[in-house]
Amino acid sequence: MQHQVNEAGRDDPHVMTPRRGRIWPLSIAPMMDRTDRHYRYFMRHITRRTLLYTEMITTGAILHGDCDKLLPFDPLEKPLALQLGGDDPDQLTACARLAETWGYDEINLNVGCPSDRVQNGQFGACMMARPDHVAACVAAMRAATLLPVTVKHRLGIDHLDRYEDLAHFVDTVARAGCDRFIVHARIAILKGLSPKENRTIPPLRYDDIYRLKADFPALTIEINGGITTLDQTLHHLREVDGVMIGRTAYDNPYLFAAADALFDVTMSLAPSRREVLNGILPYLERCDAHGLPASRTLRHLLGLFAHQPVAKAWKRYISRHMRPGMQAAMIIREASEQIPSAILDTRPECSAAHLYAMTTAAVTG
Repeated sequence: MQHQVNEAGRDDPHVMTPRRGRIWPLSIAPMMDRTDRHYRYFMRHITRRTLLYTEMITTGAILHGDCDKLLPFDPLEKPLALQLGGDDPDQLTACARLAETWGYDEINLNVGCPSDRVQNGQFGACMMARPDHVAACVAAMRAATLLPVTVKHRLGIDHLDRYEDLAHFVDTVARAGCDRFIVHARIAILKGLSPKENRTIPPLRYDDIYRLKADFPALTIEINGGITTLDQTLHHLREVDGVMIGRTAYDNPYLFAAADALFDVTMSLAPSRREVLNGILPYLERCDAHGLPASRTLRHLLGLFAHQPVAKAWKRYISRHMRPGMQAAMIIREASEQIPSAILDTRPECSAAHLYAMTTAAVTG
């Protein structure tokens, strides 16, 4: 028997939130020490249609730090969402206005991070215990900007781990005007597990997210957690509106070379790895000219040849040469010369007919 909140949500106009922006079938999760501007610029030479996120940036860092260092991005990185960490509606409102001023496409509130530092700040996953307060934060940001305001959260936390708790959280926040919910398919155990353990130990519960979409059809629901292939993405899209991929997007970035063609028939020609590398060389040269250490940019390229026979050699060469004073562009040119052309120039299969069949299957089930 379904929870009464969900039944009420089916026809309740309060959860029929007017949508701002578009629905993105695929996105790359915000990841600390991963999704910085260098990684995002690199990924834009692999995929142009995937929604990207910043790392989580706290409201305190933005309001009391250097916005000129924290918020800038290259126009090539768009579409781009700013993920905020915080629990004060006034501070979140101020940051939402700044996000619009700087040209971000969306604002996302982090209600999923389980780290002790974040918990001590009373934001992240622990906010799931305060759905009314999350709703107040969303309402404040939505009133301050025309940008979409979304929430990324867990299935639940600790003792609030039932589907009914999840449905109550979503229903409450939706009434405040949340445009979209990105749900990590695991609960977060805040007392007893580390952030790393929280990414793997709590079991995946995809069916709860499917049920959430069925119970709240008017809401945009995205799924995150344990997704490692585009085939899995298409499978999930039979049940929900979008898929977010996290660690695999960093460890195997070239997976996304075929992603654009999945959702845009005009993008059927995927870039080769050689084209990706040639595309970012001017950017690396600019970074070198500004004295940026090679390690800041090249660490994001280590997984470009994941699952290829040259993967270890590629990583080894770059890692050995990321020394102070070395030029990133030169390292990439020399490393590329050691990769066989057959691997550098190969493109993933994404013929229009094949992809049309796959996406049709995903939509029709």
